[in-house]
Amino acid sequence: MAKRCILILGGARSGKSRYAQELAEQSGNEVMFVATAEPLDDEMKARIENHKRTRMATWQTLEAPGDIGLRLERSLSNQEVVIIDCITLLASNILGKCKNSPDAEILVLQEINSLIESMKKSNAMFIIVSNEVGLGIVPENDLARLYRDVLGRANQLLAQFATDVYFMIAGIPVQIKNTT
Repeated sequence: MAKRCILILGGARSGKSRYAQELAEQSGNEVMFVATAEPLDDEMKARIENHKRTRMATWQTLEAPGDIGLRLERSLSNQEVVIIDCITLLASNILGKCKNSPDAEILVLQEINSLIESMKKSNAMFIIVSNEVGLGIVPENDLARLYRDVLGRANQLLAQFATDVYFMIAGIPVQIKNTT
């Protein structure tokens, strides 16, 4: 089982990724950065490039827009810390491929369960980033409601597995779970 699993939740631009990177740097260990974003448009390409510039040059990067559990098992070697940034985009990638299929929720939850099983087999510390999207109004369309619900369920599964959970508010981490 993973030594430690830290889940960092929060809204957009709340400092989740920055905090995840700080935790990894503070560990002083070898790091694998798992990136789930897909460069589907120019704006996202620019975001990805900006994110790359904020990472330590010594970190190994694994591009994993899907099949994250399997890809981790195949790629992890001597890394002692794994950052997964982020579950929000992972869920979006899956929903984008499924469109409004009734299987979308099943596929996202299978992806999360596969990730959890992969973490159980590893001795690495995992730092997982995900957005909390359930604090606003009920979305107007069915795809947005499905996305909110599916990501909420994914976050619940990860929070249950995690040893530590933080909620980021304006760049300030607030610990809401600690079992270490």
